[in-house]
Amino acid sequence: MGDPERIRSILAFVQEAERLKDTLRSGFTRQGNPESVAEHSWRLCLLVILFEKELPGLDMLKLLKLCILHDLGEALSGDVPAIHQTADNGARQMRERLDLVTLCKPLPVDLQGEVLALWDEYCEATTPEAIFAKGFDKIETMLQHLIGGNPADFDFAFNLGYGRERTGAHPLLAQIRELVDEATTARAKENGQL
Repeated sequence: MGDPERIRSILAFVQEAERLKDTLRSGFTRQGNPESVAEHSWRLCLLVILFEKELPGLDMLKLLKLCILHDLGEALSGDVPAIHQTADNGARQMRERLDLVTLCKPLPVDLQGEVLALWDEYCEATTPEAIFAKGFDKIETMLQHLIGGNPADFDFAFNLGYGRERTGAHPLLAQIRELVDEATTARAKENGQL
């Protein structure tokens, strides 16, 4: 049997993390509904799971943890669309980390440390798992833009430059990116953007 206080604290955190379901991104689902950060994180994990055979030697559990946790801080302050992100000397990242610290307060100390360490690892992108988490994060976003019920003025051409550093960090990511860029180029041409 588990420690009742530990169980309560984990459940309290999970209830607070539910806010991510209501935190909207700038993308749209296929039916034109605003996409939530939770939906993005779910599909990012699905994408990673499906490429497991192409990722030998990676710690898949760690990679999935990074994917699940990478945007968790957005549950409090929201998402900043890539098209609106500016060089802010890390202010957005600091705010998101502080929000994550606040969100993690109900957790037992060991789990607080684990969540924050994984989030920091994702941000630093120096481990193979974090490199893939960041690259697949960008790819999932671009894939969603391709099938989303986007507004008429949606800027498909923006995606052709989006996340290049992250998707170019490994040959597999670059190969996937090439296919996504082909589809994005076609959509941009259809919309008179290229």
